[in-house]
Amino acid sequence: MLSMNGYHLGIMSLTDHKIGQDFIIRIAKADDVPAVVAMDEAVTGLAKPDYWQDIFDRYGGRRRGRYFLVADHEGTMVGFIIGEVRAWEFGSPPCGWVFTLSVDDKLRLGGIGTALFQAVCDAFRKYGVTKVRTTVARDNDLVMSFFRSQGMMASSFLQLEIDVAS
Repeated sequence: MLSMNGYHLGIMSLTDHKIGQDFIIRIAKADDVPAVVAMDEAVTGLAKPDYWQDIFDRYGGRRRGRYFLVADHEGTMVGFIIGEVRAWEFGSPPCGWVFTLSVDDKLRLGGIGTALFQAVCDAFRKYGVTKVRTTVARDNDLVMSFFRSQGMMASSFLQLEIDVAS
C-alpha cells in the first residue's frame, strides 16, 4: 500500500497535479476544512462545520477508494472535489462517484473545476474503475453544464425519491 503525507491511498499513488503556474491539486488536509466550510456557506447560505468535519474524517485520504482533493493557490484552497468508489449498488459494477465539487466563484471558468474533476477521475482510473457518476439537480444549470462539458451524460440508472416527512 502506498501513502502520501501520512494518508493511506490504497493501490494508487497521487502526486500534486500542477495547473498552469499557480495551482496544484492535492489531498485535503485538516487545515482546509474551515475554507471548505466558508466556500460551501458562500454557495448555500448555511454554515455546516460539523458536516464538513465529518466528511473530512471519512474522505480525507485515509481510506482506500475515497478522495477529498483541493485546488491550492499559494497555500489558499480555491476549490475542492470529493468522491469515492462504490460497488454493486443495484447491480452496478464498481464505479467512481463524485458527490461534491466547488470552486471559488471569482475563479470559475479558469480551469480549476476541470483540473479537480480530471484529478479525481485519474484516481478512480488508478483504482481500476471505468465509469464515473454523479447526481445533479435538474434545475442546477451551472453544475449540469460543467459536468456535460466534461463528457458526462445521462446514464442507464434513474434516481428515485420519496418524501417521508408526512
